[in-house]
Formats: sequence, structure tokens, C-alpha cells
Amino acid sequence: MMTLLYVLLGTAFGFILSRSGAADYNYIQAMFLFERFQLYGIIGTAVAVTAPGVWLIKRRGRTAAGRSIEIELKPLHRGNILGGLLFGVGWSIAGMCPGPIFVNIGEGKVYALAALAGALVGAGVFGAIYGQIQQWFRLPPLALGTGDG
Repeated sequence: MMTLLYVLLGTAFGFILSRSGAADYNYIQAMFLFERFQLYGIIGTAVAVTAPGVWLIKRRGRTAAGRSIEIELKPLHRGNILGGLLFGVGWSIAGMCPGPIFVNIGEGKVYALAALAGALVGAGVFGAIYGQIQQWFRLPPLALGTGDG
């Protein structure tokens, strides 16, 4: 039952990304070049809508389904800066981040398959070299699994 809910919510999210232009290469490039500001408004609206919900969940300590939840702050370290820069450069060059990759594939844009391949290879390489870069960037230990025990 929950899987169906997740599929429906993901489909609705992808539809909204598609129709708003948040998955469109030209909109994203125009945002990074400061030529169009529509996506900044979309991002700001998402924060304004989501923040009260996260606040309520944290205050209540449970999800709407009644499962307990604890939202922990992530530690700051050198890797945050490099990772953020790398993510931003990749987002700007590819014109998509992980969510819009799947939206573009769903829209039939074949070039999104290259972005997906790049994201998967990048994640794999990062996992493979994490041990070597962990000390240099003072990264925390790599957590394995989903955290659900």
C-alpha cells in the first residue's frame, strides 16, 4: 500500500517538476546565468511550504502515520564545501540534478541517460575512494544501509 503511495507522490512530484520548468535544461542554465529567476521562486516556494511541515514533524516527534522520527543535524566538514561545489558544477553543466534526471528520462530526452550514467558512475567512484579521501577532508565514517536497522 505504501509503495503505491510513494509511486503516486513521485509521479506527482515529477509532473510538477516537468510543468514548472524545473527539469528544463534551458530554464536551469538561465537560472545559473542569472537571466531568469523563475526557478529561484520555485525553490523559495518549496522551502516556504516545506519548512513549517518539517517544524511540525520535529515538534510532534512522529510522522502522520505515527512512526517516531528524529531529524539530526549533519556535521559540517571540508567535504561539504567541495561536495556542494561539485554538485553545483555538475547541475549547471548537465542542466539537471537527480530528480530532474528521471523527469527528463520520462519525457523521452535521451541525453538524460548520459546524466544518469554520470551520476551513477560518480556515486560509485565516490564510494570506492571514500576511504582514501576521508582523512584528508576529515569526513565522518561512511554509514551503510538505510538507517532502518
